[in-house]
Amino acid sequence: MRSRFRGDRGLTARMAVTLFLLGLLYVAFVGALIVLLKSWVLVVVVAAGLLGAQYWFSDRIALYAMRGRVVQREEWPELHAVVDRLCALADMPRPVVAVSAMDMPNAFATGRNADHAVVCVTTGLLRRLEPAELEGVLAHELSHVAHKDVAVITVASFLGVLAGLIVRFAFYSQMFGGGRRDQNTAVVLAAVLGVSAAVYALSFLLIRALSRYRELAADRAAALLTGRPSVLASALTKVTGDIARIPAKDLRTVQAFNAFYFTPAAGSGLARLFSTHPSLEQRLEQLGRISGELGEAAEPGRAG
Repeated sequence: MRSRFRGDRGLTARMAVTLFLLGLLYVAFVGALIVLLKSWVLVVVVAAGLLGAQYWFSDRIALYAMRGRVVQREEWPELHAVVDRLCALADMPRPVVAVSAMDMPNAFATGRNADHAVVCVTTGLLRRLEPAELEGVLAHELSHVAHKDVAVITVASFLGVLAGLIVRFAFYSQMFGGGRRDQNTAVVLAAVLGVSAAVYALSFLLIRALSRYRELAADRAAALLTGRPSVLASALTKVTGDIARIPAKDLRTVQAFNAFYFTPAAGSGLARLFSTHPSLEQRLEQLGRISGELGEAAEPGRAG
């Protein structure tokens, strides 16, 4: 089923290339582990199990990590009304609606497809945004579902998750088990650690590159669907500014989910070079161009 969200060939091409490259990397990674560990059954079973769990339960995992819960229409009627209106406008299935009791103003979408999608907003976002701004943010998140990039990011991030887990396992095995292992075992663990670290770094870079483009694509699709890019720009500016004022210690636990957020938990220094999102300036510049193309300034009262 095709929605009315504007398609993006550039995003589709980038998703295909990213998945192809990560697929090659995944095959090479599993092959290297089989050679090093000399147990293809263990490697294949663990890898397949983790991939299946991430694909089928990504929505539940994300909600649990973000302390989100599914809310009914009676609890948040205004929020449900906005989602209903946007889904009708976009001609797409209605996702499950969830709310996270966090002060950080943000939102994210997750799920393996449009029929099993979840859109979650934080209470901090609901408290700070005007209704029109909230609509812009939710249109952005729904476009991720319509473009299928939520599912792609979920699958693509699996390789990094697997490599990261192996790095931790090998590291702690070396630290706490070194005295009880022979030299050959230590060499194998060191090799596994090195291969996993390299795979993690490569998958990290590929996912970040895709993530930055998909955020621009979602901004563009949301602005064109609602016809109000300036409202989305206002929400972006407000949310980014408020996140910058939240203590860094409160953001560290959620930065691992930056790739799924409307706007990332604040980063600085080298973190910005590998950001999951384009800069605020770049996003506002794009929205400004779209506003000019739509002649929005001439119709300030236009409804979405």
